[in-house]
Amino acid sequence: MTVAVAVGVVGVSFGALAPAAGLSPGMTMAMSLLVFAGGAQLLVTGVLAAGGGIWAAVAAGLVLNLRHLPFGLALARHLGSGWSRVPGAHVITDESTAFVLARTGGTPGRARRAFWILGVAKYACWQLGTAGGLLLGASVPDPSALGLDAAFPAALLAMLVPMLRAVDAQRVAAAAATIALACAPFLPAGLPVLAGMLGVGAAGRRGAAQPPDRADGPPGPQHQELDGAQPVQRPDGDRPERGSGS
Repeated sequence: MTVAVAVGVVGVSFGALAPAAGLSPGMTMAMSLLVFAGGAQLLVTGVLAAGGGIWAAVAAGLVLNLRHLPFGLALARHLGSGWSRVPGAHVITDESTAFVLARTGGTPGRARRAFWILGVAKYACWQLGTAGGLLLGASVPDPSALGLDAAFPAALLAMLVPMLRAVDAQRVAAAAATIALACAPFLPAGLPVLAGMLGVGAAGRRGAAQPPDRADGPPGPQHQELDGAQPVQRPDGDRPERGSGS
């Protein structure tokens, strides 16, 4: 439940700052209810707050959420069958995927219960946090005057940092940031982020399609010639002979 509470806290930030990006309270709540993706929602509102267009913001959010495709494949057996999978797919998140796959001991029933409990708890806390943030933001006439506009990148960064523990993930993040910064002087607001994400994704796909190089080195035991085999002890106790190739 700690994860769900933490999600609610981020929801407060989103609800308080989304109106500053030009979203009405109704649009803000609708996004939380229908999208339910903290990283994508913060990215969309951040692009809008920076002056980017709606299509650039939506495209950036969709690209970020492409990671949910393998999540859905990994959790498909825990989502039931038929139309019952629709609400389950809606509450899939990074945390619920990691929790179910790593901490349920492989028991299907236990994994299914853990997924639904965590998913519903996070969804409820996100909605409550968004609503609370809207009420809190209404009491602040100009969020930018307090520096609250910096909370968009800060909140998104806080969600991404735990995912960057692996060296490969750090390299991907550095490459995406480099591409985005290089494109910033030439592209409209919002598009540099999208360019960085697409550039890294294309490079990763091209690298995955290339077969690994064959390592040069001594052949394995299965490729060694029999002439170099160890002496073989005969069952009848005679003098051992060296294996010979035929």
